Amino acid sequence: MNELINVNYEGEKATVLGRDLHKFLEIETHYKDWFPRMCEYGFIENDDYVLLKNEQAISGVLARIDHQLSIEMAKEISMIQRNEKGKQARQYFIECEKQLKAQAPQTYIEALRQLLAAEEEKQKLLNDNTIKDQIIKEYEPKATYYDLILQSKEAIPITKIAKDYGYSAITFNKLLHELHIQYNISGTWILYQAYADKGYTKTKTHYFIRSNGLEDSKINTYWTQKGRLFLYDILKNNNHFPLIEWKDE
Repeated sequence: MNELINVNYEGEKATVLGRDLHKFLEIETHYKDWFPRMCEYGFIENDDYVLLKNEQAISGVLARIDHQLSIEMAKEISMIQRNEKGKQARQYFIECEKQLKAQAPQTYIEALRQLLAAEEEKQKLLNDNTIKDQIIKEYEPKATYYDLILQSKEAIPITKIAKDYGYSAITFNKLLHELHIQYNISGTWILYQAYADKGYTKTKTHYFIRSNGLEDSKINTYWTQKGRLFLYDILKNNNHFPLIEWKDE
C-alpha cells in the first residue's frame, strides 16, 4: 500500500499528524482555524487527539500547534470533506486499520497462547530475581546498624549519632575532628572540603531570644542518612562501632 500520509504505529494507537492530514486534503483554511472546526463534530482531546506544541518557536512568533490524531478520527475528518482527496484519505486509513487487524492474533486460541507465553516469561523473570536476591542475602555481611539508619529519612543532630556510639556530642565531635572529617568555626562544625559537597550534612538556622531580650540565631549542622552511612564506614575502619554491634564478652 502506497503511503499517502505518514502513520505512527509506535504508541498504543496508530496516529497521524493533523498538519499532515490538513496538507494532504489541500485545505485552504489555515490549520489553526480549520482544526477547531473539525473538533466541533464531537472529537475529544486526549482520547481522539493529543495537542502538540513546538516550544522552540522563534522569539516574537507564536509556537507552532499540531495534533496527533487517531486513525479513526482522521478517517472521519476525511469523510467530512466530501471531495476526492477526502475519499482517498478515508480509503487509505481503512487499509491502515486492516493491516493493524491483520497483525493482531487471528484466533482466541492464539491470543491465549500469547498470553500464556507472556505470563511464563514474567514468572521466569520473577523466579530469577528471587534467586538473585537470595544469593545476595547469603553473601551480604550482617549490618544491623545499616538497617537502623535506613529506617529514618530525616537529617538528625550529632547528639543522636553520638549516642548510637556511646559518646557525648562533645567527645564525638572531637573524634570526627581527629579523623579529619570536620573542623570548628565559631562554634559550628564544618566538613573539610573533601566531604563538603557529598550531601552528608545540612545546616539549619535556629532563632532564639537571649537573656537580655535580644533575638539571635545559631547555625547547627545536621547529618543526612547518607552522611550517617559515611560515618559508619569511616568509624568502623578506625575500630569505632555503634553500640548495637558491640559483641557480648
